[in-house]
Amino acid sequence: MKISLFTFIRNGVLLGYPFIESIRSALPLCDEFVIAVGNSEDDTLARIQAINSEKIIIIPTFWNEKMQDRGFVYAQQKMIAQYNCTGDWAFYLEGDEVLHEDDLPKIRAAMERHLNNPEVEALAFDYLHFFGSPDWLAKSPAWYRQECRIIRNTIRTFAPDGLYWVVMNKNSRGRYPKAALVGAPIYHYGHVRSIVAMQAKNQRVGKYWGHDHPLFNGYQIDPEAICKYSGQHPAIVDDWLVNEAEKNFLPDTNYQPNRRELKHRWVMKLEKLFGLEMSKKHFKLIKY
Repeated sequence: MKISLFTFIRNGVLLGYPFIESIRSALPLCDEFVIAVGNSEDDTLARIQAINSEKIIIIPTFWNEKMQDRGFVYAQQKMIAQYNCTGDWAFYLEGDEVLHEDDLPKIRAAMERHLNNPEVEALAFDYLHFFGSPDWLAKSPAWYRQECRIIRNTIRTFAPDGLYWVVMNKNSRGRYPKAALVGAPIYHYGHVRSIVAMQAKNQRVGKYWGHDHPLFNGYQIDPEAICKYSGQHPAIVDDWLVNEAEKNFLPDTNYQPNRRELKHRWVMKLEKLFGLEMSKKHFKLIKY
């Protein structure tokens, strides 16, 4: 079994991504790590080269600045990297996502277990979305709780944006992939970056979604949409959490939820009452 990891990154330092920690967390798992490195204004490329791993394959890319429709430029960069993967499985890891060292054997075992079962087209992870600081988790259905990150590398897929895949049936009809659960989480640190880094991100990437993001002045969220985190973080990200992440976040008890957040409050009540899980899925779950 050959495992390809892949990702894309641009201005990773400037925008505060823990992308080096992300790459290093997955290197022991893969046979090759394909990285589409966009034309950056910082030393993103040099930092990746400094990892000095024979597994890493760097593809220099340019971004289409005129592509400003719902994150499709992210999809383009994602697929550039994926199309250069040569493994049986293609494992996509974003620059703010980290694997825990204790989960690597379980992830490999899941790929081995389903390798020869074509009914399983993808593998989905549970998600830990940290918000505001490493001590808080987003828990509402506004945040995807499970998502595919591993796709079989012999089927026809494309990405409408950076988040998920669509499998093509006979060229004309798309559907979500059929997936089994890995049974391990991905640690997502995109919303614990420093306020300065988040301001830079909003100013620079909002245009790729067809609109400008408002100036980021701090982490704000419905207090009922988050909970305290008492678990461990991957060891590889410890220094980044100390030196780069926000740490003084506390929920605002005077926060006024908007209509969408009030809807999610009701959804969470229904989930708790009936034992349901109602977050959006970009895959069809196959149970084994």
